[in-house]
Amino acid sequence: MDKIEHIGIAVKDLEAANEVYTKLFGKAPYKTEAVESEGVSTSFFKVGESKIELLEATKEDSAIAKFITKKGEGIHHIAYAVKDIKAEMKRMKGEGFIVLNDEPKKGADNKLVCFLHPKSTNGVLIELCQEISE
Repeated sequence: MDKIEHIGIAVKDLEAANEVYTKLFGKAPYKTEAVESEGVSTSFFKVGESKIELLEATKEDSAIAKFITKKGEGIHHIAYAVKDIKAEMKRMKGEGFIVLNDEPKKGADNKLVCFLHPKSTNGVLIELCQEISE
């Protein structure tokens, strides 16, 4: 793992949350994007070298909708940048982590992603993400 790529925050209302975070950071999100496969709309803020991803559920059965119902709004995951996601997934499985995807899938912000189950990471949902080369 190279660095923390972003921190994902589950929100009930993306537009309202964008207003709050725009005031907080003093700038608007640099990108908004729908990820239909995950049932979410997202926005991204750049803060120094770090990124914050806000996620709003667009489907009642999405992971974000379930998270908000169970835990409320708040930090949903921490994402780490990797150079070779397939190799890292294999390494994680070999180390005994529960990898939730058999194959990486297309995520937001031009990334291939996979997740590690919180049961195997001390209660934190971990996302591995690799930049998709053009």
